[in-house]
Amino acid sequence: MSLQPEILQKLAIIVGETHVFTDQETRNHYGHDETEDYVFPPSVVVKPANANEVSAILKLANDYKIPTTPIGARTGLSGGALCIYQGIGLSMERLNKIIEIDEQNLQVTVEPAVINQVLREAVDEKGLFYPVDPSSMGSCWIGGNIAENAGGARALKYGVTKDYVLNLEVVLPNGEIIWTGANTLKNSTGYNLTQLMVGSEGTLGVITKAVLKLLPKNNHNVLMLVPFFKAHEACEAVSAIFRAGITPSALEFMERDAIDWTIRFVEGISVTIKPEHQAHLLIEVDGNYPDILMQEAEKILTVVEQFDIDEVLFADTEDQKNALWKMRRAVGEAVKSNSIYKEEDTVVPRYMLPELLSGIKNIGNKYGFKSVCYGHAGDGNLHVNIIKGDLSDENWNTEVPKGIREIFELTVSLKGTLSGEHGIGFVQKNYMDIAFSKIHLELMERIKHVFDPNNILNPGKIFPDDL
Repeated sequence: MSLQPEILQKLAIIVGETHVFTDQETRNHYGHDETEDYVFPPSVVVKPANANEVSAILKLANDYKIPTTPIGARTGLSGGALCIYQGIGLSMERLNKIIEIDEQNLQVTVEPAVINQVLREAVDEKGLFYPVDPSSMGSCWIGGNIAENAGGARALKYGVTKDYVLNLEVVLPNGEIIWTGANTLKNSTGYNLTQLMVGSEGTLGVITKAVLKLLPKNNHNVLMLVPFFKAHEACEAVSAIFRAGITPSALEFMERDAIDWTIRFVEGISVTIKPEHQAHLLIEVDGNYPDILMQEAEKILTVVEQFDIDEVLFADTEDQKNALWKMRRAVGEAVKSNSIYKEEDTVVPRYMLPELLSGIKNIGNKYGFKSVCYGHAGDGNLHVNIIKGDLSDENWNTEVPKGIREIFELTVSLKGTLSGEHGIGFVQKNYMDIAFSKIHLELMERIKHVFDPNNILNPGKIFPDDL
């Protein structure tokens, strides 16, 4: 859709002419994220500087019924920031301040475009810890993390984004500005609008400030890489570690192809992978007492030695630890650099991981596609990268979606669900009927209608096309 000149003029009055962009290059740049190869340029890109400007933009969009999509760092993998109906691309990049680090109450107030890692480093300097660490933490923004309820490697011990959000300043689709809760650790006052906003994928409101909980910083960690000769045994070992009474700070699964592709893609990783190794677990324990951590590491070693493993690598230096984490965090980017792919974000109870992995491979054989699996095994979150390889376009576009539906059906049958941390967005929405009944979906859509009766805010996301 093209916007009338009077609309563009009004947007320029709100944010200034230099923050309104209609050229094709800028629109294309803001028209994609990291979801496959989709590009949906907005009609105009607008860059507000504060909540009042966001409010004025949404009031205008609501009056004229213009689709408006909040755009963050565009690191998402479900198409949540794609402007599929064009309209206004609302880039939040100018709202990028850490407003206050409250060391007395262990809280921080930030604007949405603060980079996750920048926040982590800022609070680290004060002896504090923000645990949420998506693989894209060096580029993703806190606002997007909240919109998608992002997780990361340390979610199994510390929780995901929702566990750290205390209060949000949100601009509603009609332009009203509200705070959703209170800056308190406990709050049983009315409906929990804060948690309703977390994970709502930009469909209910636009986040302009967030108050987040912090933790005291842990000073020590132990990191080990465990090679397995059988991939399903690596999955089985995950549950065994927890049953032994150990809660690692991170427990990551990487099958053989994931590591091979990453080592070829990323320089500076020197890990010996034998031909017989089929999977690895990257396991971390953290705390303040090195002696206790070594006891926990030794107990983990006792557990994994019950399986068919090779020699365990203990990272001796910070450089070696950083190299191992660099390898794990680069897997998705490495796969994308090598092939056209689709990434699915399955999650099951951790004991079901071996059955999920086996089922995914069987479904791939049935439909003729190869998959590369890795993820946050400690909380049952397995990322499935489906590789196009030499598949024909016809099979890629017709047969592979059938296989994806079967993967999600398997996931739900194992008491799991469609997404652990990437969200539903654009690419997963037509699988929602697998996880939810009609009444579930109708209730969600009614909630959307209460907040956004004109359906202007991030339309075309979450809900199936035929709902």
